[in-house]
Amino acid sequence: MLTPGPNAIGNATFEPGCRNNWHSYAGGQILLVTAGEGYYQAEGEPAQRLKAGNVVNIPAGVKHWHGAADDSWFVHLAATSNPDKPETQWFESVNEEQYAEANKVK
Repeated sequence: MLTPGPNAIGNATFEPGCRNNWHSYAGGQILLVTAGEGYYQAEGEPAQRLKAGNVVNIPAGVKHWHGAADDSWFVHLAATSNPDKPETQWFESVNEEQYAEANKVK
């Protein structure tokens, strides 16, 4: 559920094979998938294949990544769960082995 009030919302488009680095949000994040297919993975958990209509609620401080499948564009809206804590902490890149493993999930 989105928090009432002034949430920061962005639209992100990933070309096939594109993904962001591992990162976390101090206030959490919500992903609303609008087109294509991609992945979300929280550290220590298996990747989840995402399709249009999926929603992911990412708790505050959870290290994760998201991006397109190797064979599809991927588009999502990203909303901060707590606009009073908009800070993002960026970590290392998702390596080729981690990304290849995610792409096995169908």
